[in-house]
Amino acid sequence: MRRAIPVLAGLVLLVALLALADMSLNSYYLRILGLMGIYIVLTVSLNLPNGFTGDFSLGHAAFMAVGGYCAAVLTMPLVSKELLLTELPTWLQETVVPFPIATVAGGLLAALVALPVGLVVLRLRGHYLAVATIGLLIVVQGIATNWDSVTRGARGLSGLQPHTTLWWSFGWAVVTIFVVWRMAYSPFGRAMVSIRDDPLAAACRGVRVFRTRLVAFIVSAFFAGVGGSLLAHQITAVTPSTYSFDVTFLVIIMLVVGGMGSVTGSVIGAVIMTVVPVLLRDLERELDMVGTAQLVIAGALIAFMIFRRQGLMGTREFRLAGRFGPKASSPSPAPDQSQTPTSS
Repeated sequence: MRRAIPVLAGLVLLVALLALADMSLNSYYLRILGLMGIYIVLTVSLNLPNGFTGDFSLGHAAFMAVGGYCAAVLTMPLVSKELLLTELPTWLQETVVPFPIATVAGGLLAALVALPVGLVVLRLRGHYLAVATIGLLIVVQGIATNWDSVTRGARGLSGLQPHTTLWWSFGWAVVTIFVVWRMAYSPFGRAMVSIRDDPLAAACRGVRVFRTRLVAFIVSAFFAGVGGSLLAHQITAVTPSTYSFDVTFLVIIMLVVGGMGSVTGSVIGAVIMTVVPVLLRDLERELDMVGTAQLVIAGALIAFMIFRRQGLMGTREFRLAGRFGPKASSPSPAPDQSQTPTSS
């Protein structure tokens, strides 16, 4: 019960701050805060395979696209479907799903796609896996560009309702943090970290290496699909370029800045890399110096990677009690399992 008190206090404080922001800020800053919540969802979820399991995936935007397009088609008004998607099946053309259900459906479809993809690409490790997941992104973008009857190709789907609010963004951010935290700091999480540190030793201790990596990959894909739906309904349109490699690269930067293998580090990295570019762009407009923001960010990132490559938090966690938690890289040994050890 004592451990729950700081968590409840933090949630109450978050609700109070969101309510204050909703009442006092204009639409521009509310949009930035909503985007911050979406990036927290994406960064924390990507930390599961990349930070805790040690699988360097670059295909996060592919699962965002799957979830975004799925939710967009389900929530699109009937009038827009009649005008833009005349070749849809009749049952889908006459169906409009509430935004929360459509968002969950987008996440589930992304997880369903991740299952066969993971069975194939997770046979690889390291830079081979990174290249394979980039290939997945290219395939998904190709399908989105050429499947005119569902995606309208490069024109995309427009006229979506702006369902993504400050509350939905941060509500899903809280859910993502809770799920990833519970997974990471559990016997399953210790298995993930042991696979990251030494997959052969983990297999010898009875950890089912491939299954653990696959579960982390699928859960990460689910929340990526949710993030894709949130993003689509914030900008009220979805095109293949909405989910480009640039999105994945930005989320990777947030993850590296905060610290791979740290949930709170992922949150800090997402907040910093959402707020700092906005402040620099505002300063750039005041000084009338075009391109300054990009140069400053690039220089800061280079210096960051040289002098603080482990990220701000490293593998540590910041507790609400005001102290740093234990290192995620040195958990207690993963429990033995009765199954036959398997290798990656």
